[in-house]
Amino acid sequence: MKRRNIKKLGGMRTRLLVRMILMAGVGTAFCGETPPSQKTIEINPAFRNLAVKPGDDFEEYANGGWRKTAEIPADRSSTGAAFEVFQRAEQRTAELIRGIAAEHPEPGTPQEMIANYYAAFMDTANIEKRGLEPLKDKLREIEQIESKGDLARVLGKNLRADVDPLNATELWTENLFGLWVTQALSEPDRTVPYLLQGGLGMPDREYYLSDKPEMAKLRTAYQSYVGEVLKLAGMSDPAGRAERIMALEKKMAAVHADLVASQDVHKANNPATIADLKSNARGLDWQVFLEAAGLDKQPMFIIWQPGAIKGLSALVVSEPLQTWKEWLAFHTINRYAIYLPKSYDDLHFGFYGRTLEGIPQQRERWKRAIASVNADLGDAAGKIYVAKYFPPSSKAAVEGLVNNLLTAFDRRIDGLSWMAPPTKAQAKAKLKTLRVGVGYPEIWRDYSGLVIRRDDPTGNAWRADEWEYHHQLAKIGRPVDRGEWWMTPQTVNALNLPLQNGLNFAAAILEQPFFDPNADAAANYGATGATIGHEISHSFDSSGAEFNSEGKLANWWTPEDATHFKAASERLVEQFNNYEPLPGLHINGQQTLNENIADVAGLAAAYDAYRLSLHGKELPVVDGLTGDQRFFLAFAQSWRQKIRDEALRSQIITNEHAPDRERAQTVRNIDAWYESYHVKPEQKLYLKPEERVRIW
Repeated sequence: MKRRNIKKLGGMRTRLLVRMILMAGVGTAFCGETPPSQKTIEINPAFRNLAVKPGDDFEEYANGGWRKTAEIPADRSSTGAAFEVFQRAEQRTAELIRGIAAEHPEPGTPQEMIANYYAAFMDTANIEKRGLEPLKDKLREIEQIESKGDLARVLGKNLRADVDPLNATELWTENLFGLWVTQALSEPDRTVPYLLQGGLGMPDREYYLSDKPEMAKLRTAYQSYVGEVLKLAGMSDPAGRAERIMALEKKMAAVHADLVASQDVHKANNPATIADLKSNARGLDWQVFLEAAGLDKQPMFIIWQPGAIKGLSALVVSEPLQTWKEWLAFHTINRYAIYLPKSYDDLHFGFYGRTLEGIPQQRERWKRAIASVNADLGDAAGKIYVAKYFPPSSKAAVEGLVNNLLTAFDRRIDGLSWMAPPTKAQAKAKLKTLRVGVGYPEIWRDYSGLVIRRDDPTGNAWRADEWEYHHQLAKIGRPVDRGEWWMTPQTVNALNLPLQNGLNFAAAILEQPFFDPNADAAANYGATGATIGHEISHSFDSSGAEFNSEGKLANWWTPEDATHFKAASERLVEQFNNYEPLPGLHINGQQTLNENIADVAGLAAAYDAYRLSLHGKELPVVDGLTGDQRFFLAFAQSWRQKIRDEALRSQIITNEHAPDRERAQTVRNIDAWYESYHVKPEQKLYLKPEERVRIW
């Protein structure tokens, strides 16, 4: 599948249903490789701000000293623990790719594809010489559109697939819709195509519809950017075209479902035939569109946002053909701007990087080349990466920690006094069948048929998009691959996959300061243990709990248990609604609920696993910190981050994760934190025992 990280390339956001969390570190105190006398505490006491009481602001206490001196790199929107790990993976991948190129790999091999892709991206002289020529056929095809039928055909040809079912990524900006291919929600043994809303050049509908002054400024900036791109491309009346494109996208945004509604899997489960599409979403010539997209023989689709699909289709009829042609031309250039001459690349970064994210400086070209290789040839590069940097001992160590967390979670289910035995049995069955992938996939992607040329970076990206699309279509009708991975091994990430009832932990995240075999149990379980617990808990959050052990959307709760779960969830929604990371901008507790549930449950399970690992003993006091204090400090320090206001604002509005700073405050729901740090009722984070959220 296409695994393009839009932010790394200067654009928008990715991932939602396939759970994304920047994972905390994994240690190996459980595996017996390091004698206790040689273990380190791994946390950094110097990062603390001792002027702040832990009970008033635990995140500031844990990380305030670090944040005072930390500097965000000029080419990034934030810095922190996760960025340190990302930098290491990036540098390693770069060294591997350069080494491959120096060895002059055999023609037709994945190594040659990697070398040619990287070299083409780095050949700026050739890019400048070719100008817009790589896109001339695509732009000519758009210009030759003479009817709404022609428009439907071009839109169908442009349809692309990605792994994210809820976001209009850059792959979906040049089409009304996005495509996602995976198991049917109610039939986990059947692979089907999903249609989702698309078409927006800015990250989310709120950027078009919000009446906040900040959003109005961004709309003005976006329209100006559109006009500058069209002017650079030599098109007539660029300002008028930009105004019409902006007006069209506002109408698209008005029919889009919002993020909270899109998270409701019950609202998403809308099976439809081609006849249903033709009758319920009038406007677009669906027969022509689906034939061009290679989907005209499909017996069933799932429509994730039916209101949006209906509204977007209606716009095909109501809006002038010329405006659609202008919209398509802009997004064709915008989609591939980073592969075009510097003037286009700089304009693209100016809006998506500097304006939207507050990043002052474009990333070095080699870094963007690595990100692009990872996006389009990720498995080919990943196979080489893990062979050098992720030995079997690391894989075994992480699998051991996962097993410890599964045991702790199982015991927590047993201890739930409010849950009825039938519900417990279903929960335990789901936990028992959870499929965990550590490091890398069992089966690597075969890129046969993908053409990568040394002199054609734009064409390489375009062909990779098209190859990926057909790779996804080929899954339809075949047996479901429950071991499929949704990211590359060199990605700093971890995922929960509810339809597969599975977890993925990528190799690149299992590094210092997250993964250290010399760290003691407190650090290992407080950081990595909490994150592995987080991913396990996603199988039981407000969306994950809707799926049974087979990955099927099915209710396995008694009415009483469901009521209790909902009440506890509502308390967590309110808790996060009260956080105000920027003046006047609160976290949306409902939007971030699934991630917040997983944080609370994951931390609780990690603490239990940590205590079990001690076998009734206590860790020694080190630097004045008890083992329990180090456990919670490791958790908070794994979330240390310094972020630009623009990027923070974008995250709060468009992302399902709360900001890292507020996530670190999750400790206030854990009884043991109060005891270890002697938190008093008069302190700001204090919650009465009955107010603390306890879900799993």
